[in-house]
Amino acid sequence: MRKKNREIMDWNEMIEVMKRCDVCRLAFNDIEGYPYILPLNFGMDVSGGIVKLYFHSAMEGYKWEIMARDNRATFEMDCEHELEYFAEQGYCTMAYESVIGRGKVTELKEEEKAAALQKLMNHYHAEHTYYNPAAISRTRVYALTVESMTGKRKEKKN
Repeated sequence: MRKKNREIMDWNEMIEVMKRCDVCRLAFNDIEGYPYILPLNFGMDVSGGIVKLYFHSAMEGYKWEIMARDNRATFEMDCEHELEYFAEQGYCTMAYESVIGRGKVTELKEEEKAAALQKLMNHYHAEHTYYNPAAISRTRVYALTVESMTGKRKEKKN
């Protein structure tokens, strides 16, 4: 990291940043070798020092073709954006927090889907918010097990 003073070194602090984010972007290598990026809603579980990110989607689509070929993925999430403009200096900057990392994506078994979908709901709503269980059989649910991650923060100047 070029600006070491912005690096978030504490693992627990990175987890707190992730909890504040509302979109996680997954990047895969597509069939032609190009990056393929998806902005996704997510849920998260932290247990025994292992972070798992949970996602859901339709039963078929291009991303499933890509993941079948190569399940390695990179993720990125960011939050706490605040634009700062200093008219006197003609200077503009942005405060933010972000976490990036990588891992492998696996599709969950039918019996694992309900718990993972509940984690997605919990990330955006109060604990145990109801969702229609009829959606489970019509939804693919998958998890990224984080292998490594780094965090970065740019504080407000004011």
